[in-house]
Amino acid sequence: MLDTINMKKGNSILTDSFGREHNYLRISLTERCNLRCTYCMPADGIALSPKSHIMTYEEIYTIAQKFVANGVTKIRLTGGEPLVRKDVSLIMEQLASLPVELAITTNGVIVDRYIEQFKTYGIQKINVSLDSLDALKNESITRRDYFTKVYNNILLLVQEGFEVKVNCVLIKGFNDNEVIDFIELTKNNKLQIRFIEFMPFDGNKWNMEKLVSLEEILQQVHNEYDVKHFTRLNDQPNDTAKNYKIAGYEGSFAVISSVTNPFCDSCNRIRLTANGQLKNCLFSTSESDILTLLREGKSIEPIIQKAIISKKKIRSGMNTLDKFKDPNSHNNRSMIAIGG
Repeated sequence: MLDTINMKKGNSILTDSFGREHNYLRISLTERCNLRCTYCMPADGIALSPKSHIMTYEEIYTIAQKFVANGVTKIRLTGGEPLVRKDVSLIMEQLASLPVELAITTNGVIVDRYIEQFKTYGIQKINVSLDSLDALKNESITRRDYFTKVYNNILLLVQEGFEVKVNCVLIKGFNDNEVIDFIELTKNNKLQIRFIEFMPFDGNKWNMEKLVSLEEILQQVHNEYDVKHFTRLNDQPNDTAKNYKIAGYEGSFAVISSVTNPFCDSCNRIRLTANGQLKNCLFSTSESDILTLLREGKSIEPIIQKAIISKKKIRSGMNTLDKFKDPNSHNNRSMIAIGG
């Protein structure tokens, strides 16, 4: 099968009008989740797509093949919670046959069940969501009591040698007093803590007052640690985060500042929702229906190219903070329906 794939690095189908090459595909496997995080899912839940509208494992593989043939070199599985999908093992097996780096983002609740499969299919990079180190606060934000399970699974992944990143969405007045506690996790654990600025999506009651900015996070760090022991690390190409390390600590930490300091200039990401819609930007409200075309037996490459070419320079046109603050700009899907 690999012989039929014609790798075309830098092919124009995945290059937008600003010259950005998109070689990183994030595929949402499901809209379902075993948590109900407040920043991700509205309190009353979401209307799930009918099962017939969700991509089958064969369709996921076929679409992934097309993207890989046109230059995608990395695929990350997301959700919902990708591991609650019943055929996730088959999906991982099939995608592992493609010449790509395969990674996954999970809430960590059942990740321990899949460690051997991750090793088998070459999944080395695992991102886990954890928004508080306080069990009661964690239950408050996830609406489920799984803190101990997730925390222990993070440590297990580290012990098993995976490259682990812990995603923490900071919300002012809720968990912004835990920045240093999270960083201290990196003292004896080879993992990265990633603080994520709170972003607006359907039903998550976002407002600017809840935002904990990059500047505020770094101020806490400067107040706690001697400046001589606080290092800015070199960013990797297309990195979404600004990376830092405390001298002598095993791990590191980073800040994803999509609101106050977006990384749009080097963005190489495209997203495929569980119901087969292509999003050229996390903040874009427009989508391209790949799945329907595929089921009709039509070529999906023209619509992929059209979606990429139409990608705007900064945050789907919200190129100033004032535009970003405008509630009328926030008619996007909920995060769980996008797939992160």
